[in-house]
Amino acid sequence: MAAKIYIDQGHNPVNPNAGSEGNGFREQDLVYSIGQLTAALLRQNGFDVRLSRPSPRTQLGTSNTTSLAARVNDANSWGADYFLSLHTNASVIESASGSEAFVFRRDSDAEILAENILEQLNFATGLPNRGVIVRPGLYVLRKTRMPSTLLELGFITNPGDAELMAYSPQLFAAGITNGVLAYFGML
Repeated sequence: MAAKIYIDQGHNPVNPNAGSEGNGFREQDLVYSIGQLTAALLRQNGFDVRLSRPSPRTQLGTSNTTSLAARVNDANSWGADYFLSLHTNASVIESASGSEAFVFRRDSDAEILAENILEQLNFATGLPNRGVIVRPGLYVLRKTRMPSTLLELGFITNPGDAELMAYSPQLFAAGITNGVLAYFGML
């Protein structure tokens, strides 16, 4: 039976829980596209994939809390084996660049998966690997029943990162997919 991977394209198309903006782009739009491409690549490699936002207009919840709960509850009830939440980072420092991942705790399957994905994102995009950070307070990490990681793919506030996410989303999809393949020993 194929491993079941839940891809959460962070945020909603509009409030509540809309994402950050920078350089003329919206987080929710960038991660929607990257999530769609990643799902297609993972399916081509034999994985069973479900998306939190199957269409660009999919709206989850009526508040930040219910939006997050809808994503987690869907992944838990589907019986996902792994949960990937896709986001873009933001900073007041315009030069901040790169990909990083958050996990619930160290020495976990989630940390190993996150490390593999970050390594492959760096290889595919050339963006710096900012490492894995423990953030047990994040709802999508503490409420999911499977190994979960929240990926900050790049900085929407950095012109280079933002343009790469917007105009070359296939690079991020390839990096995420290759990280999953590496985790499973398939790369």
